[in-house]
Amino acid sequence: MTADRDLTARFEAARPQLGAVAYRMLGSIDDAEDAVQEAWLRLRGSATDDIANLDAWLTTVVARICLNTLRTRRARGGEELVEQLPDPIIDAAEDSDPEHRAMLADAVGMALFVVLDTLPPAERLAFVLHDAFAVPFDQIAPIVDRSPDATRKLASRARRRIEEANPVPDGDLAAQRAVVDAFFAAGRSGDFDRLVSVLHPDAVLRGDFGPGAGYRTKGASSVAELAQSYAGPEREVRVATVNGAAGAVIFVSGRPSAVMGFLVRDGRITSIDVLADPARIAKLDLGAVGPGD
Repeated sequence: MTADRDLTARFEAARPQLGAVAYRMLGSIDDAEDAVQEAWLRLRGSATDDIANLDAWLTTVVARICLNTLRTRRARGGEELVEQLPDPIIDAAEDSDPEHRAMLADAVGMALFVVLDTLPPAERLAFVLHDAFAVPFDQIAPIVDRSPDATRKLASRARRRIEEANPVPDGDLAAQRAVVDAFFAAGRSGDFDRLVSVLHPDAVLRGDFGPGAGYRTKGASSVAELAQSYAGPEREVRVATVNGAAGAVIFVSGRPSAVMGFLVRDGRITSIDVLADPARIAKLDLGAVGPGD
């Protein structure tokens, strides 16, 4: 019994980090939780005396589960995967949940997940484990059935594609929020030219309204036309931090209807990701997003 309690305690201590790895790999809170739970079941069925480094063993197991999940998604989903936005994590100012804090660590908005979803599974795994969680390449290599040098090249290719997409927002969250506030103020006032002025000329808006109902438009004028609808008088905009970057939750008649994540770079909005899938919105804990937050 003492050994069981010790194993459980060690697993629970590792759970926040494991959840963060799985979330960054999969972009789904439910799938991340399933991966961590599957790792626990495998641990319970293993000869733990033979495990020299439990944290490394658990990370490897979770990574393998995530890799298989990504490959299954690719085989089944095709291009639809690119249109599905990740589950957003809404930051509460005084959140004390270690799993929640771990998932948000080093988060840089929803735009990064959109790029990650375009990567082949092995590239995504190599990049996430090495660049986000400092897992050495010789530990990653057996997971992707490559040599350490080949695994390093996988991460390098992923890093290059991410750098080309440049999904990292301006570093000052307050400055990001000022731009987002200006965006909604222009929308409420009906000042179309002002609304366009806060958008990058090549701004992109992606909308996820549910399975098979993805939408994408590009160009400041096109994005502005769509965005005006989110500032209508029947909609209440509540400021939020979404995956560590400036965002908002839109309420209609007191109920959340959409989560918006913004990518603000060089003082202008370069992309807007809108999750408006009713089923997924209903599953989010948005109680901490109060009026005036």
